Amino acid sequence: MSIWDWSYVWEALPYLYRGAIVTVQATLFGFAIALVLGLIFALIRQSPNRYVSTAMAEIVELIRSTPLLLQVFFVYFVGPQVGIVIPAWTAGIGMLGIHYAAYCSEVYRGGIENVEGGQWEACTALNLSRARTWRTIILPQAIPPIVPGLGNYLISMFKDTSILAAIAILEMLQQARNFGAANYRFIEVITMAGFFYLVFSLVASAIVQSVSLWLNRRYHLQ
Repeated sequence: MSIWDWSYVWEALPYLYRGAIVTVQATLFGFAIALVLGLIFALIRQSPNRYVSTAMAEIVELIRSTPLLLQVFFVYFVGPQVGIVIPAWTAGIGMLGIHYAAYCSEVYRGGIENVEGGQWEACTALNLSRARTWRTIILPQAIPPIVPGLGNYLISMFKDTSILAAIAILEMLQQARNFGAANYRFIEVITMAGFFYLVFSLVASAIVQSVSLWLNRRYHLQ
């Protein structure tokens, strides 16, 4: 038997395609949650109320300090025991988003704290509201430089979608394993899955770099 058989590659492609669709959807939905929720976390941590900001910091550290797989298991398997039943897709995407929101919030916070203190003083002198200060002054300066950091988490999330197989979501790697187990042949399908992961990561990296350059030009940060 040859080491590589192209017939298995063509036979595996439909499985990988179905899994890739699920993987990409999970990544995009999860990252959208992470971007929005991460910004909310970061803004709460900037609260002048010390108790609020401290509580938010502890929540972020709790999320960051426990494995994503444990969090997914807790929501999906422990939840029903206390009367909270969440479908696998919702639980998986939700926990992906929440887990990475904690990391994204630290990236946002770094960008916010990098804005010069004089910007805040100028906004106060101009009697701008806090909401307008954030929307028109602080965030437009804070976000463009941190886009590469956020992009790294997008790629990491894409690779972490394989964890969703633990709650019976047939993402790409699980589809590859199923095909390999059914045909007693893993080399082609696992290699192809790795190739697809690589291609997505390279494409995502190129998109992130393009967005970063566009934002920097738009806000004249270069």
